Amino acid sequence: MQERLSWLPLKEFVHKPALSAEYTVKSHWALYCENYLEGFHIPFVHAGLNAVIDFGTYSTELFDFSNLQLGLAKSGEEIFDLPTSSADYGKKVAAYYFFVFPNMMFNFYPWGLSINMVRPVSMELTRVSFYTYVWKEELFNKGAGSGLDTVEMEDEEVVEAVQKGIRSSFYNQGRYSVTREQGIHHFHSLIAKVMGTHE
Repeated sequence: MQERLSWLPLKEFVHKPALSAEYTVKSHWALYCENYLEGFHIPFVHAGLNAVIDFGTYSTELFDFSNLQLGLAKSGEEIFDLPTSSADYGKKVAAYYFFVFPNMMFNFYPWGLSINMVRPVSMELTRVSFYTYVWKEELFNKGAGSGLDTVEMEDEEVVEAVQKGIRSSFYNQGRYSVTREQGIHHFHSLIAKVMGTHE
C-alpha cells in the first residue's frame, strides 16, 4: 500500500469524527469481508457506484496478506491526478480498495480515505467502524467515494440475506469465479493457513 500510494501526502489527510460512523450488521464477520472482496454484486446492488466506475475494467491484485481492488472511472467522473511515478499513471483511477487480512479495509478516493474495521461480536453479529479522513474538501462525496452510507446500507442488506441463506439446507457454495472471486479465494486460503487446516 505504501509503495503503490507513496505519492499521496497522507499527512494532509484530516480525521473527521463527524463523518465517521459505526454499524452493526446481523451476520458473521467473514461474510462481511467476503462481500467486500468480490465484485459480482456491484452492478446489481450499488447503482450509484456502478454509475461512476467502469465495471468491465474492475480488477483484483493479490499480495501475501492483502489485496487491491482497482476501480477505474467512467468518462467525466472524479479521478486521481496521478504523477508519472505512479504504477497506474495513464489510468483513470476512481478508487483504490485495499483489504488487509483479516479485517481492515483502506478505501482511497480523490477526496481522501475511509478506513473500515470489521469486528466480530458473535457468530451472527458484526460491528463495522468507518473512520473518515478528508484530503480535498471540494471533492468530498463525489465520484466513487460518494454516498458511502448508502453503499453500506446496500451491503448490509445483502450480507444479512446471505447470513440467512447459508443456514438453509438447500445452500451449496459452488465454485469460485475465476474472474470475480480471486479476493474471496485468497481470503479463505489465508483463514485456512492461520487455522492450520491447509495442506
